[in-house]
Amino acid sequence: MAHYHVMQLDAVGTPLRCVIRAVPEPGPGEVLIRVAACGVCRTDLHVVDGEVAATLPIVPGHEIVGRIEALGTGVAELAIGDRVGVPWLGGTCGTCRYCRAGQENLCDYPVFTGATRDGGYATHVIADARFCLAIPAMFGDVEAAPLLCAGLIGHRSLVMAGEGRRIGLYGFGASAHIVAQVARWQGRETFAFTRPGDTAAQDFARSLGCAWAGGSDEAAPVPLDAAIIFAAVGALVPAALKAVHKGGRVVCAGIHMSDIPSFPYDDLWGERSILSVANLTRADGRAFLDLAARAGVRTTTTTFPLDEANEALARLRAGQLEGAAVLVPSYAA
Repeated sequence: MAHYHVMQLDAVGTPLRCVIRAVPEPGPGEVLIRVAACGVCRTDLHVVDGEVAATLPIVPGHEIVGRIEALGTGVAELAIGDRVGVPWLGGTCGTCRYCRAGQENLCDYPVFTGATRDGGYATHVIADARFCLAIPAMFGDVEAAPLLCAGLIGHRSLVMAGEGRRIGLYGFGASAHIVAQVARWQGRETFAFTRPGDTAAQDFARSLGCAWAGGSDEAAPVPLDAAIIFAAVGALVPAALKAVHKGGRVVCAGIHMSDIPSFPYDDLWGERSILSVANLTRADGRAFLDLAARAGVRTTTTTFPLDEANEALARLRAGQLEGAAVLVPSYAA
């Protein structure tokens, strides 16, 4: 019987451990995917830390790129050998009020890859065929992986930010480094706010076309039309409200954020608004991947072997990555 390797979370706050399992058969409507690359997302840290609910034990990872090795019954739209991406939203009920209204990202009974269904920190993964996304040929496996969450959520956040020209990006990591490229292609100006004193991240932001880069403790050089907060720091919400002009929007892009401190109503007044982004839809995925190809987005990545997943998470937690971390399984094992 064939076997595969996973990096499994057994309990909140503990390191992932390598587990060897028998390769499963895909069920009806499912596909078995041989993983070529899996991005390491901040949401994975939230899962490990218990800030995002997960069904334990669980294999994290929801920025998966791989090739189909087996088809379950009823799968007609995909074929063995197809390259696909598997994002965070791994399934929906299709019947709740949100699914019926075309808002499957708000489904009452969702399946989340790497949280309620085993994800891509593995050599193989089972996925719902309906929620797999085609990857444009111009992107390599490793390059494509961060697009499947950092890119998707970043783009949904940019759409929710509106059509304004000047966009602030708070937290310049995997998502922001993609959004900055898309916004520049659209003819917008971006302003990057990093951890105070993180000159390397600020240089990186400027290298991707940001009009300005500074610490999150600094004031924006000009009033902003909108701000997107990628860092999981609630204190940035009042700061961003001060940075946007009347009518401006502050978009909270993360699935988890520390508590937002109180702030004067005057900072919100003037028809400023605060919005949150929740998950994504399959339509979001298809639209963004097409746009990313047309815009010539290029992701910056640092690769790690699968068995170094804990190191990749530690580097992400410490802010020691430029762009995104990506796990690359070894099939020699």
